[in-house]
Amino acid sequence: MSLTSDNPSSVIRTEGLRKSFGKIQAIKNLSLNVERGEMFGLVGPDGAGKTTVMRLLSAVLDPDAGDAWVLGRHTVKESEAVKDQIAYMSQRFGLYPDLTVIENLLFYTDIYDVPRGEREKRIRRLLSFSNLGPFQKRQARDLSGGMKQKLGLACALVHTPKVLLLDEPTNGVDPLSRREFWKILNGLLREQVTIFISTSYLDEAERCHRVALLNEGELLACGTPDEVKQMMRGTILEVRTSNPRSALEVLRKHFPAQAARLFGDRIHLVADSAAKAQEQAEKAFAEEGIKLLSVREIEPGLEDVFLSVLASNH
Repeated sequence: MSLTSDNPSSVIRTEGLRKSFGKIQAIKNLSLNVERGEMFGLVGPDGAGKTTVMRLLSAVLDPDAGDAWVLGRHTVKESEAVKDQIAYMSQRFGLYPDLTVIENLLFYTDIYDVPRGEREKRIRRLLSFSNLGPFQKRQARDLSGGMKQKLGLACALVHTPKVLLLDEPTNGVDPLSRREFWKILNGLLREQVTIFISTSYLDEAERCHRVALLNEGELLACGTPDEVKQMMRGTILEVRTSNPRSALEVLRKHFPAQAARLFGDRIHLVADSAAKAQEQAEKAFAEEGIKLLSVREIEPGLEDVFLSVLASNH
């Protein structure tokens, strides 16, 4: 899979981006492209550099080296033009807790200089879009985490941006609110808004058209979720036992440490030979008195692939 493209029609394009903070290299030679109307996911653990990428693309930070363009505008040489056409929703989006939902929206129409004749129509649409209509007189401080995120998104959209940059927007939000938030994003895609989203939730990344795996500032892979899954080395066995945590410790004595991972109450075991791995696991569990409930071969998820790629790069 190619990590670079010279396609000038890309809505977002970076070439050799680098950014350091002191001795820490936050971003290392990042090159990628995002097409119009695409949902592009940036995936990585905490400290991978996802927020730095967002801040570089939104022209909040300047790179130490390399270039980035958003909607054909250079993020350093034409930073104000970039800011006018995008919406950047950071992890701590600037809602005002003492203001109501409607007052926050009105405040952002002022910030983005939305024409006065357009304001009422846009706010009415955004309240409906985000299901915040019944709560428009509630102060932002009294909203749930999920509702605050939806209000943040509505405020970011008041100037009808063509590109939306979302930095882990559902981090810490309950599962129901996460689903509602993604319904809103899918609605924006139908309107040809390009969405660049960072997330540490691998199930969310699978909803994207393409994903980029980032670790310690380095781009490990980029492609559709299915393409990235093809990078998986070995077979995944899903193992269910009477005592998952004890079973995990047993497996790590008999297999490489990175080969066995706990996913809820199940263990994912990476093996070159499924049959041999199952036989070895059954024997180890029998010796330790752990009851094996089931073993089955499963398709790898993005998290399996990500861990596999990380292990192969160390």
